[in-house]
Amino acid sequence: MLKKLQQKHITLIAGAALFAFSAGAMVSAPEIGKSLGQWLNLSQAQSDQLSAASQVKSAVFPLISQSPAERATKLAQIGQNGRSPDRERARYLLASDYIETKQGQKALELLTGLDKDYPVLAPYILLRQAQAQDLLGADGKASDLRQQVLKQYPQEAAVVKAKYLIAQPKLHDMAIAQFPSHPLTWEIIRKRLQENPNQPQLQLILAKYAYNQPGTVGVLDQLVKQSGLKPADWETIGTAYWENNQFTKAAAAYANAPKTARNLYRQARGLQVGGKDKAKAIAIYNQLVKQFPEAKETGLGWLRLAEMATNNKDALPYLDRVIAQFPEQASQALVKKAQIFQALKDEKSAQQAWQQLITQYGKSDEAAEYRWKIAQEKAKARDYVTAWKWARPIVTENPDSILAPRAGFWVGRWATKLGKDQEAKTAYEYVVSQFPQSYYAWRSANMLGLNVGDFNNVRQLQPEVVPHQRPVPTAGSDTFKELYLLGQDRDAWLQWETEYVNKQQPTVAEQFTEGLMRLARGENLSGINLISKLEDRETPEEQAEYQQLSQQITYWQARYPFPYLQTIEKWSAQRQLNPLLVTALMRQESRFEPKIKSVVGATGLMQVMPDTGKWIASKIKVDNKTIDLENPNDNIMLGTWYLNYTHERYDNNSMLAIASYNAGPGNVSRWLQTIPSQDQDEFVEAIPFDETRNYVRQVFGNYWNYLRLYNPEISNLVAKYSTQHPKLPGVGE
Repeated sequence: MLKKLQQKHITLIAGAALFAFSAGAMVSAPEIGKSLGQWLNLSQAQSDQLSAASQVKSAVFPLISQSPAERATKLAQIGQNGRSPDRERARYLLASDYIETKQGQKALELLTGLDKDYPVLAPYILLRQAQAQDLLGADGKASDLRQQVLKQYPQEAAVVKAKYLIAQPKLHDMAIAQFPSHPLTWEIIRKRLQENPNQPQLQLILAKYAYNQPGTVGVLDQLVKQSGLKPADWETIGTAYWENNQFTKAAAAYANAPKTARNLYRQARGLQVGGKDKAKAIAIYNQLVKQFPEAKETGLGWLRLAEMATNNKDALPYLDRVIAQFPEQASQALVKKAQIFQALKDEKSAQQAWQQLITQYGKSDEAAEYRWKIAQEKAKARDYVTAWKWARPIVTENPDSILAPRAGFWVGRWATKLGKDQEAKTAYEYVVSQFPQSYYAWRSANMLGLNVGDFNNVRQLQPEVVPHQRPVPTAGSDTFKELYLLGQDRDAWLQWETEYVNKQQPTVAEQFTEGLMRLARGENLSGINLISKLEDRETPEEQAEYQQLSQQITYWQARYPFPYLQTIEKWSAQRQLNPLLVTALMRQESRFEPKIKSVVGATGLMQVMPDTGKWIASKIKVDNKTIDLENPNDNIMLGTWYLNYTHERYDNNSMLAIASYNAGPGNVSRWLQTIPSQDQDEFVEAIPFDETRNYVRQVFGNYWNYLRLYNPEISNLVAKYSTQHPKLPGVGE
């Protein structure tokens, strides 16, 4: 579960125009509709910042979701009769498709002279011409074209591709010196390191620019054996290890780095997390707090010293330092302090700490958690008035807390128990309008009688699904954006990585763009995580940028992408399952990574256990030897069969079916015997396994987001609620 859920008024820009555009209706009527800047609902200032490529109306961009065979005729028509620059886009995309299918002559006819008409992609057009000449066996002409790129575009990222392919050592040296962040430069470096591993300067380039690429940890392990490394080099190595979750190795590297607050904290934390030398970790934390008494890392350092104290009383002075000096961490320290006093049976001091948390840090996540704990206790005792009083402030005082939509929903439920139906309705409307991305927005929408499905019938629903067009990246050059919007993912990645040198401290726009690029490359887990983590930005400026970005449907569609749509729809139809429910479960299980494996061996998109796969194969009369759990089609075939099986076992109740998918039918059967099941929302909250309780909420939260983002009817409904701004009622109102 994500750390926070931000409060938002998300205008979903719903309606026929959006969904017709997304579906590709612009192809037949390119003059109709708004610019992409307007389509994204950006302010004029933001729209002005977009590249020229992203502002024009395009009949070509929607076609990238189609296969080359499907789009060939349309591209040919636009390439002959369309307006510029769509005419040039169509020619380039069609030529690229021809090259992929080894039709060099057809590609060359479209590409010849195109570099003059389409300057934003000119060097890439010349490189495509060279590819076409290679296909035709004209090696000399291909070489001449690559030399032309070297001469005419020496400062462009595309030149690295020419240098790489020409493969002259001098040109490779130039690529390393001029474009260290280009992925083809990394390939050049890796080849040189295979020939001679004793080249620390080349290894440092990979540590700095390619630390998130496969195999880099091995390079770091070799690099640390080199002599003559400088403190700044050790900082680069430590950071690369840290980003790869190699915390013990990071601590060793940071020990040789400059003594900054961050480096000292990470050195100590690496030792602490790795369980190595507790005394040394404490000594380094003490060095941190003494040498950098006001740094933000120092507040965390005091908290870590409290964690490592030998007994509870020894921790209290550290916590008091945090409370006195570091307001950002004070709420965490107060919670720990209250818990220590409770363990010491000092209830008076514990209550004083809790009261200080509520009065001085009432807007913190920790205050929300304390309020919710009390509200739950009161509700369990059927004191719904007091539960309401404790829960209501979470919604208004802690809107960024993950508990805010949950508290808002239960404020409505408790209002119903108190006979306050209008107050309940207002609470549900508030949750839908303020927290539309939450699982509890779905439950609230259901309580309001909206056509969103419930636990008993969601399986049978077949909502319309309208795929989205790629969003305009928020960072990067015009060249990169053009390549990305045309679906030229390999070249777009090469271009973007060359430009994206601020990887350690990216802007909000850069991190979102990096997430989009990873999604385009099929790196769905890391892409979704990067985009989701934008909500955790801390500075006011970054929070404002995130809030602005998160107003757009394109942000949420990137956070809830829709890969494997055709395969999901195919097997969902055969199993008579709601395809959005299947997608929701898949997102939770694997983040759409087809080769991912759990620690117990569950494999692929729907995390099918090998033994379960064999059992299902025997049921559906398929030879298990022909099944590959890492193959998306096979995995979805088996996973949807099992999801149908769990539904049939529980009379098509999707909540129980999803719980069973996670925890197994035996556990669910036991819970049905011990937990009252008349109220299904209360049943979910009472599931005794934390993992399964969160899993159920997350899967249905995913379902709701796919429904509101890709179904026109529900998108329109949510957009309407988001404009109403209802006020949450008080208990006595």
